[in-house]
Amino acid sequence: MTSSNNSGNLQPSNLGSSTYWKDKRVILTGGAGFLGSFVTAKLRERGATDIFIPTIEEYNLVDANDIRRMYANSLKGVEPGNVVVIHLAANVGGIGANREHPAEFFYDNLMMGVELMHQAYRNGLGKFVAIGTVCAYPKFTPVPFKEDDLWIGYPEETNAPYGLAKKMMLVQAQAYREQYGFNAIFLLPVNLYGPRDNFNLQTSHVIPALIRKAVEAGERGDKALPVWGDGSPTREFLYVEDAADLIITAAEKYNESEPINLGSGYEISIKDLAEMIVKYTGFKGKLAWQTDKPNGQPRRGLDVTRAREKFGWSAQVPFEEGMRRTVEWFMANRARIN
Repeated sequence: MTSSNNSGNLQPSNLGSSTYWKDKRVILTGGAGFLGSFVTAKLRERGATDIFIPTIEEYNLVDANDIRRMYANSLKGVEPGNVVVIHLAANVGGIGANREHPAEFFYDNLMMGVELMHQAYRNGLGKFVAIGTVCAYPKFTPVPFKEDDLWIGYPEETNAPYGLAKKMMLVQAQAYREQYGFNAIFLLPVNLYGPRDNFNLQTSHVIPALIRKAVEAGERGDKALPVWGDGSPTREFLYVEDAADLIITAAEKYNESEPINLGSGYEISIKDLAEMIVKYTGFKGKLAWQTDKPNGQPRRGLDVTRAREKFGWSAQVPFEEGMRRTVEWFMANRARIN
């Protein structure tokens, strides 16, 4: 485990402007999802009162016609220049889901991003905040990942279609800023975790998947907990409330073309992560490493210097505290989780 620069202070460091959102309408795609629910709450904390959330039941954001209809409905009674789009919606999953559905992950994410940004520009909207992914980085990017290294190679194969589809929003944002003067920014978060995460074993990421597997294995009295790979890869994770805080801070304060990493600055091996989850869930068996399964990218850790320089921002929730909260939430809400 590498050292952490996380603070012990659990309060948000960037409460942001109390007036920025006063006259703004926010279109928040993915607002009903995991990250979106926290972004919605923090927007309201900062004074936003006009938030439009296009739900999947009402709008298929992969369909250009539905995007046109969504904008037509959401822009009524507002000056377009006072509208901020925060695009969180994505078709996303862990290594297994990426291997099984590479075409869907590529097409759905590409079409959502391209058309949402294009029509935001066509409608004269004030700002577009595009959320990318750490999967956009090349497989062997030097650690910590710096934004300037985004184009030095091809992404890790198991999630390249997803990562490249999301990275096209950076290309689009920079092109539209250069040609049209459109204010689009691009943010690159590491994997998120926290309460209300996706614990569906078919589509979840590593933390919620391991938490659920450990709890269920313990209840069955299993002697071993299978874990993909050999435990050697490292990952950086960002607590979901910290991510929401930073996304809103960037929406308020950042108006430039270069991408910005969203991370905690804390890197942990999958082995150490699995051992931490065993500790917090109370699983008594041993870890069984499935070395025939893919490890994924060897290391992931972000350089978060740019975010600190631009907004004076750093992650507030230490990793072990965030993990404890996440396990506690899962245990308290198991009855309603699929």
